[in-house]
Amino acid sequence: MDTLDTLYRRWLFKVWQGGPDVAEEILTPGFVGHWPGIEVHGPREAAEQVRRSHEYFTDVRTSLDAGPVIADGMVAAGWTFHGSYRGGVPGATAEPGTRVAFRGHDIFRAEGDRFAEYWVVSDVMGMMTQLGALGGTPS
Repeated sequence: MDTLDTLYRRWLFKVWQGGPDVAEEILTPGFVGHWPGIEVHGPREAAEQVRRSHEYFTDVRTSLDAGPVIADGMVAAGWTFHGSYRGGVPGATAEPGTRVAFRGHDIFRAEGDRFAEYWVVSDVMGMMTQLGALGGTPS
């Protein structure tokens, strides 16, 4: 049985760094993920959401900046996403290959030894600014 700390690290460092199939092992069948503007159900939809993120970026790396903080079956952590832009984001003027980094926070609710619910807050505005899609200059 994974500890919640280990479970979170598998999410951040395995699922997000190219192993979305690990979602089947760490998320409950009834998992609900709350991303900005979208809700996903089950491990397969969560893995697909991660795969969609990888469509726009290569060389994806995540770093753990704070936590995980664990209490009463809840896990919270802060992270940074790093990747090279592949292209394809509507309105983006950044050249493919542009390095992008943005921060975010995760909150999970666990049931037993798996995650059952997820909320994410990420700096999408900062990412879009780096990509030149919000009137800013690509970095």
